[in-house]
Amino acid sequence: MVTRVMILAQENQKEVIRFLKFAVVGTIGAVIDFGTLNLLVQFAAFPKVLANSCSFTAAVISNFIWNRLWVYPETRQDPLPRQFVQFFFVNVAGLVINTIIFYGADQWFLGEAGILAGPVSNLAQSVGMPHFDFAYNTAKVLATAVVLFWNFFINRLWTFGHIE
Repeated sequence: MVTRVMILAQENQKEVIRFLKFAVVGTIGAVIDFGTLNLLVQFAAFPKVLANSCSFTAAVISNFIWNRLWVYPETRQDPLPRQFVQFFFVNVAGLVINTIIFYGADQWFLGEAGILAGPVSNLAQSVGMPHFDFAYNTAKVLATAVVLFWNFFINRLWTFGHIE
């Protein structure tokens, strides 16, 4: 299995590099996303789902700029509005996926009333965080991981599909 993955990576080296760049951009977006989420929840008293939507939107704007400039520099000559609209729609779908996973994981599994509340509470205490903060941030990590792959593959096929 590992050998097969290595061969596939060698045969598609350009795409692997593109995915790694996409992951770096995604990491920057995640810092913006998590930072904004926590600022809005903890300091501005936003409801978690609204704060998640705002933070995700801020990250999408950053990600679009960096994808256009660095990950897919060949697209700089493409019409900006069309490309942004495509990127936006992929990311709106990503936001829906992100929100469903975020809300579901926080409310039903990790949060204070979730199925895994006991073990999560113990884990949160062991890292020195309140259960509330630990649960929604862990839910956000899960949602972000899923949406990373969604965004890369759908944007690669649709928004930036004409790039070799």
